[in-house]
Amino acid sequence: MKKNLSIPHFLYFFSSLSFSQNIDSEKLLTHIEFLSSDELAGRKPLSQGSFAARKYILDELTSYPTVEALYPDFIQLFSFLSGRDLKKYEDAANLVGFIPGSRSRKVIVVTAHYDHVGTGRPNAAGDSIFNGADDNASGTAALLTLAEYFSKNRPIHSMMFVALDAEEMGLRGAKALVNDFPYPLEQILLNVNMDMLSRSDKNELYASGTSHNPQFRPILEKVAAGSNPKLLLGHDTPGSGREDWTKSSDHGAFF
Repeated sequence: MKKNLSIPHFLYFFSSLSFSQNIDSEKLLTHIEFLSSDELAGRKPLSQGSFAARKYILDELTSYPTVEALYPDFIQLFSFLSGRDLKKYEDAANLVGFIPGSRSRKVIVVTAHYDHVGTGRPNAAGDSIFNGADDNASGTAALLTLAEYFSKNRPIHSMMFVALDAEEMGLRGAKALVNDFPYPLEQILLNVNMDMLSRSDKNELYASGTSHNPQFRPILEKVAAGSNPKLLLGHDTPGSGREDWTKSSDHGAFF
């Protein structure tokens, strides 16, 4: 499957759908602030901070009208063996909400990983915390905001909103989702993955995916015209090494 699109800025995505005026920016920032707080200690899978993030995301997701469960209690559990610390991680959790489409059986899967890398070496002030505001409290906040919007504005296509676990440990949550998808994979119309949503110091944003999916280029070019920050397409050219982001985040599992 090659229909993947990594969009690195939620304000761009919101404006492209022409509903930015309906977004509660203060609530969106509240999501980011909580998920990246010291209290959550970097949200490493199966840590207390991860469990706190799970509860926060589930409380939000299940409070939106018309959002349905596809897995028990909105949770898809999975386990994996980490190649980094050779540890078995039991019951990591993807958090999945679903909104049925009004006229289509196709599914748009919107993803963002809520895990990060936890804490580092202790220092004089205690453990150093990798808060992960950009990576990826920002994408998770956008995911919740999109889910809330579409729960009140029913989409034509069905939409699945998935807060993925264990991206930092090898796209584990995304791979688990694809391997245990609740519908035939042929029903997936598009994966929109939101990871590290921030503009660069050059005031630039990148949307990756059109090299493999040129049908989306005219849509993105229309949005990019006169945009501020400047929207660029790229980082998806085969053979460009580390400059190719096609498999660099959870969209890689869908690709």
